[in-house]
Amino acid sequence: MAGRRLKLAMAGGGEGAFIGGVHRMAAALDGDWQLVAGAFSSDPARNRRTGEQLGLDPARVHDTLDALLADERARPKGERIDAVAIVTPNHLHAPMAIAALDAGFPVFSEKPMAMNLAEAQAIAEAARASGRLYALAFTYSGYPMVEEARARVARGDFGRVRLVHVEYVQGWLSSPLDREGNKQAEWRTDPARAGLGGALGDIGTHAFQLAEHVSGLTVEALSADVTTHVAGRMLDDDVNVLLRFAEGARGTLRATQVAAGEENGLRIRIHGEKGGLEWSQMEPNTLTLRWLDRPAEIVRAGGPGLSRTTLPRLRTPSGHPEGYIEAFGNLYRAVAGSLRDDAPKGGAWGEADWFPGLEAGLRTMAFVEAVLESAKSQEKWTAFPAAGLAA
Repeated sequence: MAGRRLKLAMAGGGEGAFIGGVHRMAAALDGDWQLVAGAFSSDPARNRRTGEQLGLDPARVHDTLDALLADERARPKGERIDAVAIVTPNHLHAPMAIAALDAGFPVFSEKPMAMNLAEAQAIAEAARASGRLYALAFTYSGYPMVEEARARVARGDFGRVRLVHVEYVQGWLSSPLDREGNKQAEWRTDPARAGLGGALGDIGTHAFQLAEHVSGLTVEALSADVTTHVAGRMLDDDVNVLLRFAEGARGTLRATQVAAGEENGLRIRIHGEKGGLEWSQMEPNTLTLRWLDRPAEIVRAGGPGLSRTTLPRLRTPSGHPEGYIEAFGNLYRAVAGSLRDDAPKGGAWGEADWFPGLEAGLRTMAFVEAVLESAKSQEKWTAFPAAGLAA
């Protein structure tokens, strides 16, 4: 596959959808991918309009993913797609991913991985049986300064990690938008389409994946409080979790969508014996380091002193803002690199070809179920599998 643009098909992301456009921009950023096919909407007219707006061959715009997969399999090897991007509401993630993998096509899926852990495990089984790559859009892993934070923790700059605090604070669901015709709110608060968790599944999974990825530690036990503040809402909109990590570290996770006035406040803080760090998604080019015995430091994207594994994720000179789309693009570039190597891998953490995949997906779905179990239980701590989910 080396030396040519990879061909991408998209399931979901039709006219008016938010995340489909983000995926398309990110995939196009480095010239690695060309969108050539799609099943964008269950509404045939909307599906056709989306294909037209994107300039696609009408013969490769299909009303269903099954029709798309059948058509692509029938094409000569050099003409068929190289991967399928799944950008639908959550209830379609598992059936579409399994169908694509069974048909022999790699998958790049929106998170969360599925509606529940059982569905996630079925995806993992399909990926292993097919030998095809499976990637997940835990976008914040793609930020350069997230990699810088991970690299500094991993090399022991702060000593043994003691504290891991992560929060993802939004306010957009403070009012009952889900009952006022807002389509993004409607499906995210509907158990039939969102799955077991509301804010927990939508943004809590991001926070959990970021905490484990940056700290390099795995959660072993948790104690959770799960709340629904907006009357009549069927899923949670506010989650608070105490975390016990391997090697004795302690932490907290907060995920809420009812903090009125907040925008997209994802923040992580990690402290060890000698100091700590802080990164915020709304100031993504800055990593703050704080020390026990010397003044604080500000490390900037594109500036001096960055780690070897951070540099490939940078795109512009220092002082030129880059953010969400570029981080997303880093994941698409990493997936393309792995496909061109013809290996269903994600590389080692921190390497340029690393991306979130089966392990992140399975652990985040197990986290959702453990949080809900804990919230219903009178026991103080709920055990969480530290390893073995992706085996």
